[in-house]
Amino acid sequence: MKHKTVLTLIASIIVLTLHAQQGFTHQQSDGYVMPTDEKVLQQLDRWQDLKFGVLFHWGLYSLPGIVESWSICSEDVDWIPRDSTIAYTDYKKWYWVLKDQFNPVDFDPDQWADVMERAGMKYAIFTTKHHDGFNMFDTKESDFSIAHGPFKDHPKADVARYVFESFRKKDFMIGAYFSKPDWHSQYYWWDYYATPNRHVNYQIERHPQRWEKFKEFTFNQLNEITSRYGDIDILWLDGGWVAPPRQDIDMERIANSVRRNQPGILIVDRTIKGKYENYQTPERSIPDAQLPFPWESCIPLSNDWGWVPNAPYKSAQQVINTLIEITAKGGCLLLGVGPTAEGLIEQPVVERLEKVGAWLRVNGEGVYNTRSTALYNSDNVWFTASKDQKTLYALYTLPENEYLPAVIEWEGNRPAKGSPMRLLQNNKRLKWRTQGNKTTVYLPKNIKQESLVLTFNLD
Repeated sequence: MKHKTVLTLIASIIVLTLHAQQGFTHQQSDGYVMPTDEKVLQQLDRWQDLKFGVLFHWGLYSLPGIVESWSICSEDVDWIPRDSTIAYTDYKKWYWVLKDQFNPVDFDPDQWADVMERAGMKYAIFTTKHHDGFNMFDTKESDFSIAHGPFKDHPKADVARYVFESFRKKDFMIGAYFSKPDWHSQYYWWDYYATPNRHVNYQIERHPQRWEKFKEFTFNQLNEITSRYGDIDILWLDGGWVAPPRQDIDMERIANSVRRNQPGILIVDRTIKGKYENYQTPERSIPDAQLPFPWESCIPLSNDWGWVPNAPYKSAQQVINTLIEITAKGGCLLLGVGPTAEGLIEQPVVERLEKVGAWLRVNGEGVYNTRSTALYNSDNVWFTASKDQKTLYALYTLPENEYLPAVIEWEGNRPAKGSPMRLLQNNKRLKWRTQGNKTTVYLPKNIKQESLVLTFNLD
């Protein structure tokens, strides 16, 4: 493919991406199984204290700024944009060659960690490999990786190692995203056959030896990640269609191996109900009500998980209000951020996250280390409680482009008689009264126009 054609193709894809919002989502599964391993339970409790994390999608797709991996999947859905003037097989060839161009010379994981720390985030999950099979770590199982392209001589060519190290220095919990399907592997998408969809493209029953090689390949890569890269707290497995009965990769063997390497590691085998889904991950959505098990909503800051040019980012206010609702419902928010092809967090992201962090530095008492309450919502007011349930927090979500009212009211969760009502924004006590089941709180004038957190003791 000539250089001019490649540039035209990239431009066409960018235009398509800007006009398409990814619509495919993973829903939470039923059948949650609480872990029994005491170390896993301790890790799960620690994770539930954190509330706010970041998920980094960074890979070949970042170079042209397109939807992550999915454009090479031959499925006819509106959220998989691809230039229709290019034959599918030619498109895949073009995509694979991006490995020879991906050279993020400005890669700065310390910048990533600084930005996310200032945002008030407490855990970070990095995409070690997405569905396209391009490895963002120096695997010995494949040369289709960042460490074997033009970036190979850079001192931080094994990028996962340096991302993990930068966030460990900030005392973050560390998570490794890993795609179970691998569309570059000849053991999953075999060139002998066409690739009509996201699934393995051959009959496993007819080629059991090939599938066994894929299982061994997957096992070995997960052993690499959990044995060579220091402490890993979360193994975040994506690609829920790779599951029994048809695409069985022997999760029991994988889980035993990674927990020998990392005792107590949380395993999140997304949407696969059972003992290897230690918490659930509703995607691009918030559950309608509280869920009776640990969970996180994974939601991108823009419409896409990876970086795309001129992305329509959510505002800081949207992120804050989303975090409040999720926390009150008992979950954590995992916010998706895509570093640029050069390896940096771009300025519009930095600006929004710094505003979120500024709010959390003042109001985080009502978010971090809290647990949900039986009554968790009354109109624009959401409730959380300290872990000992002695202190209650009322979190008022200010709608975008609106002003604070003179009073805040809610039904239920009556403050104890004589309880001080404190506004975290200025640490001042507020006047309040109850009438029947309704509590009315009087706000002072000249306070900052933002979502508020009040603290009091429950009746």
